[in-house]
Amino acid sequence: MALQIAALLTSIALLPTFVFSVGTPFGLATGTTGGGNASPQTPSSITELATWLSDGTARVIVLDKIYDFTGSEGTVTGSACAPWTCTPNPQLAINANSWCDNYEPSASKTTVTYDKAGTTPLKVASNKTLLGKGSSGGLRGKGLKITGANNIIIQNIKISEIQAQTQDAIQIDGGNNIWIDHNTIQAIGRQMVVTGYGAVTKTTISNNVFNGDGTYSATCNGEHYWVALFTGAGDQITFALNYLYRTSGRGPHVGTSGYYQNVHIYNNYFVSVGGHAVDPEVGSKVLIEGNYFNTVTTPILQGDGQAFAPVTSAQTAQCSSLLGRSCVANTAISSGALPGTGTDAGTLNGFTASTYKSASIMAASQVGSYVQSNAGVGKVN
Repeated sequence: MALQIAALLTSIALLPTFVFSVGTPFGLATGTTGGGNASPQTPSSITELATWLSDGTARVIVLDKIYDFTGSEGTVTGSACAPWTCTPNPQLAINANSWCDNYEPSASKTTVTYDKAGTTPLKVASNKTLLGKGSSGGLRGKGLKITGANNIIIQNIKISEIQAQTQDAIQIDGGNNIWIDHNTIQAIGRQMVVTGYGAVTKTTISNNVFNGDGTYSATCNGEHYWVALFTGAGDQITFALNYLYRTSGRGPHVGTSGYYQNVHIYNNYFVSVGGHAVDPEVGSKVLIEGNYFNTVTTPILQGDGQAFAPVTSAQTAQCSSLLGRSCVANTAISSGALPGTGTDAGTLNGFTASTYKSASIMAASQVGSYVQSNAGVGKVN
């Protein structure tokens, strides 16, 4: 009998350890399943990873290490410009698609050599879960791109070291039911998360660490400027429980001429932002509640969009008639004034769906400790 028990225990120990996304998508991404119950698989190479992400098969793809794309496609030497004239070490921009010629014709020109892999993001097709194992999984030197795809989960991975002159970490140009959760993003050349002009709906960006600490930046303060940019024609996004550290702008920027976006920004922790955090521009309706701004020069820009960012009890009560609940006040310490934008309750007309009404939002005073303990890689799986 003892030998039989020992054999049984050995067979159990040899069973594969299945890894699935942790928690339930909330906010606008409620109902997202990604690869569902597909058997988790770990790619053997960067080539296999690219194939699995882009094919038509529902997959749960597990990253158990950093998949390093740097040097995998060679380098490019080309022209670049210096849009920013600060010192020391201002960030450069490559002249891709004649960007410098068209937008910064008077900027000084130079020549740079950069890694080509950063300019071609990995395509992510529908019905995929991309999941890091423990705190080990991620991508180096290349980002992700979703174009018109649906039902995607990106959880518990690190995306890093996409060069200063090149691409974004996560691009989404049209799609729905997308959950970007518990990731850590740092050392990115441009946007950490960006939407194109295609509508991005039923999407939640949650529990992520956006680490902007770096050696170069647009304003030469060592803080990354491009955190998130939402410009789609009808974006509907929940942006919640994220940790934005040492950034200086677009945290997020919402809005672009001719389109509209509804973005619910709540319970985020903004720390050491040497510029602006939330940037509501033309076309946007932004509901900002329960956020904690710690040492932020300008918590909310006075933009051309509509933003509702309550601070007082009278302002939080304005939500009751449309949301059926009071909003949660924002808090700032050692920061610029809140709300920094009008408290027009008409903004709330874009937030009457049940998802906004039923959101579970903690008091801003609890946000700092919660987010620092729960955001980023290694907190799930």
